Amino acid sequence: MTATAADKRARLVEIVKQRSFQEGPEMKLASGKTSTFYFNMKPTMLDPEGAALIAELMLDAIAADNADLVGGLEMGAVPIASAIAAVSHVQNRPVGAFFVRKQAKEHGTQSLVEGLVRGDTMKDKRVVIVEDVTTTGGSALKAAKALEAEGANIVRVLTIVDRLDGAADAFRHAGLKFVPILTLSDFRS
Repeated sequence: MTATAADKRARLVEIVKQRSFQEGPEMKLASGKTSTFYFNMKPTMLDPEGAALIAELMLDAIAADNADLVGGLEMGAVPIASAIAAVSHVQNRPVGAFFVRKQAKEHGTQSLVEGLVRGDTMKDKRVVIVEDVTTTGGSALKAAKALEAEGANIVRVLTIVDRLDGAADAFRHAGLKFVPILTLSDFRS
């Protein structure tokens, strides 16, 4: 029996609760804000079942986007984009992966965007930006700015968990379509 999207989401919530979510003393977030809720998504993204569920749910979410590539700012986007690319191949609906460096390499190709073959560019590519946890949207907006400068067409920003802390407004203001797979509400009892 094939699992429904609701079943996959429910199972992903369980895995995130077990592996990646913690509640307790205030912690500083990448956005600079502090919170008593913290998501370290690496243990979920690097778990076989967690990676597969994330990739399947995200691939389903972008099915109508006709995306050429998925990726985002290093480090959070790398395991997500890799998992989506692998699952897209298995499901015979291929979408490539890339990532945006926080700063261009100082050696070799000196590229800011990695994953493209030599001679290929982001020009006119339909791109979905992915990330693990979204608070204010700063990381995805930084990736979007770099990709747009290279000629990419950003069709969507997709996150595993939206902390419901301003990102949706920031993306709307930037003209970017934003969709979370899960939100903080899924983890508050």
